Amino acid sequence: MRRALAAAVFLFAAALAQAGPPLPVALVAELPMLRPLGEGRLRWLGLHVYDSSLWVPGDAWSAERPFALDIRYAMSIKGRDLTERSLAEMKRLGYTDPGKLRRWENAMDGVFPDIRPGDRLVGVSIPGREARFYSQDRFLGAVADPEFARAFFAIWLDPGTSEPKLRAQMLRLEP
Repeated sequence: MRRALAAAVFLFAAALAQAGPPLPVALVAELPMLRPLGEGRLRWLGLHVYDSSLWVPGDAWSAERPFALDIRYAMSIKGRDLTERSLAEMKRLGYTDPGKLRRWENAMDGVFPDIRPGDRLVGVSIPGREARFYSQDRFLGAVADPEFARAFFAIWLDPGTSEPKLRAQMLRLEP
């Protein structure tokens, strides 16, 4: 009996540890139904870049329902660099219209802050409407373009992502 109880406590603690910190208060007030689905770590040349987790209503991700992508950074990154990397990934996934990319670039430049280790950036997809962005403690802004939202979150969630292992971890797909 003690072993079973100890195992249950361990599994519960492990589940809590994997979920990462709670979402920002302002976001929880808007979308209280979001729950953590999966989490992963991005490394580049062995360096820890960030930990990310996907928050969804229910027990599975759908692009047709609101969801949040929480990124907790382990290194400093300029907001401008986030914009440039996002644009490069969007282009790689087939979003190539020059006019749209310029508009999206300007929108991201207006929303993405410079990041320091320990900072977080939470992106929220509101299907058919927009992408919203939050820091640890405040709303940063929104891009009211449903195609931008699809392109931005495709960076992590599209089957053609440049980081398929991270995608599989966040979506809790079978290895």
